[in-house]
Amino acid sequence: LVAIAERMATVKHKILVLSGKGGVGKSTFSAQLSYALAAMDFQVGLLDIDICGPSIPKMLGLEGQDIHQSNLGWSPVYVESNLGVMSIGFMLPNPDEAVIWRGPRKNGLIKQFLKDVYWGDIDFLVVDAPPGTSDEHISIVQFLQATGIDGAIIVTTPQQVSLIDVRKEVNFCKKVGVPVL
Repeated sequence: LVAIAERMATVKHKILVLSGKGGVGKSTFSAQLSYALAAMDFQVGLLDIDICGPSIPKMLGLEGQDIHQSNLGWSPVYVESNLGVMSIGFMLPNPDEAVIWRGPRKNGLIKQFLKDVYWGDIDFLVVDAPPGTSDEHISIVQFLQATGIDGAIIVTTPQQVSLIDVRKEVNFCKKVGVPVL
């Protein structure tokens, strides 16, 4: 956690974007929030930790881009001069490739993103999480709490089944001590 804390020390605000179920617009919201913050002249990072369903590269027109490595770490892919993006989607040889990983391997990549990606001095890191309250959620919260997380935004739709799931997400945030923004 020390390496993550050192890397995240240059990130002023960390916002986790969650949803109780897939397909409710969480990644769309994450992308739009990141664009809006960048449009207000903030330095922004968008981290896609939906390991099995990374959609941010497609949404931002960044498919086929490569991650570069320097002596400072992995460099995000920049969609604007003040908006950098990191996703497993940049590492897959084919966008149709299925990522079939168990929890420990997913958590290892999330940890690696947090300690190895060099964001520089940024105002906001928006973290687009997978749907639900799985192992990845517990890991990202533990990693970010060690460095100061501002809170979570929970995205949902008005259908009854989505509202049931969003209640679970709110309860998850309460149990792990993450404020809902």
